[in-house]
Amino acid sequence: MMRFIFITKATKFSEAGVRPSKESVDAMNAFHEELAAAGVLQSSEHFYPSSSGLRISYNKLSGEPKFIPGPLNEVNELTAGYTIIDVNSREEALKWAKRMPDPSGYGDGVIELRQLFDHSAEIQDAALEYELLSHIDMLKRI
Repeated sequence: MMRFIFITKATKFSEAGVRPSKESVDAMNAFHEELAAAGVLQSSEHFYPSSSGLRISYNKLSGEPKFIPGPLNEVNELTAGYTIIDVNSREEALKWAKRMPDPSGYGDGVIELRQLFDHSAEIQDAALEYELLSHIDMLKRI
């Protein structure tokens, strides 16, 4: 299985705290219900506007993080929410992406589709290696 994320980009409406229309919310809820019924939905969340958030940036020279309170100015670079799905292929993820309704509800929504790294195999390998090294260490002490 492969996990993908639909990143819903912020708009001037989402940043102003304007909720999508009831029809748009109903369409998005129906889409998420379809994802759930198909067994591919992992999670979906929507964010408050950036005015309630904080950006933390790191400076290599000072080593100290810099805290920038919202609102953040780059609306087209901000995220308004996300949906994570677990599917068999990129093609399946694209099929679902094509069915996703306009997330803004005002005809200016943008969705970014990205595949997520699967670290589960790396974590399992590290755990197995640790266990084997522990057994070897134990046998050396016998």
